[in-house]
Amino acid sequence: MDEAARQLIDRFQAAATESLPLVALWVHGSLAAGDYRPGISDLDLVAVIDVPPGEADALAEVIQRLHEALDAPLLHCAYLPLGALDDPAEPQLAYAQQELMHRPVTPVARRELLRFGLVRYGPEPAGLLPPVPDEQLAAFVVADQAGFWLPSLDRPEWYLRDIWVDHGMVTAARAAVTLEDGRLITKGEALGVLADMGAPAEVVDDIRRRRYGAPPVTAGDWPARRAELTLGFLRPMIGRLATGVGPTR
Repeated sequence: MDEAARQLIDRFQAAATESLPLVALWVHGSLAAGDYRPGISDLDLVAVIDVPPGEADALAEVIQRLHEALDAPLLHCAYLPLGALDDPAEPQLAYAQQELMHRPVTPVARRELLRFGLVRYGPEPAGLLPPVPDEQLAAFVVADQAGFWLPSLDRPEWYLRDIWVDHGMVTAARAAVTLEDGRLITKGEALGVLADMGAPAEVVDDIRRRRYGAPPVTAGDWPARRAELTLGFLRPMIGRLATGVGPTR
């Protein structure tokens, strides 16, 4: 684990243990999967707290102050009540993108935790979380592609921004692999999958350079051309994924 990330999580854990009824603290995402990029990757945490289902919001002000004092924009944490661990569709209190929100701890996040999550405090995920069946994981991936990513293709101006290109392309590749054989892959692995699937090499290289620290191309009409190439690849890809068909590489 990167030392700066370790120290940041240590600070968060100490503050959370002091201010919340903390039962467990787990790490998933890039850091747990071994694909963490300092200053680029988010730190994805899940805190299990000992409050009755539906009452986590009573701690909202405490959680808000905890994150504001930490001042770590890339550290995100979902707060799961101890009595509400079984429903991956139920929105839970979370702090991400420097604001409080409600969002589910998804089947993908739960599968990550169960497969390779890092335990920072309390019991292991398998001691508290129910298993995530392959069918449940696949259904979530299809719903995400159909409900979120497919409509985004009708907003081509969004794909002038780095974040939409990066996340759209990488998420599609990861979804394809999950539907094909049930595996979860890292963002770095997804770049290789994109190349195998015939994604535009210029776009894949652009994402790779930005993720791994090389200067990206920014001049001229590249953002507009990149958006065109990205959408040209994603429209048929997401169209298939949204029907539950994992493209054959």
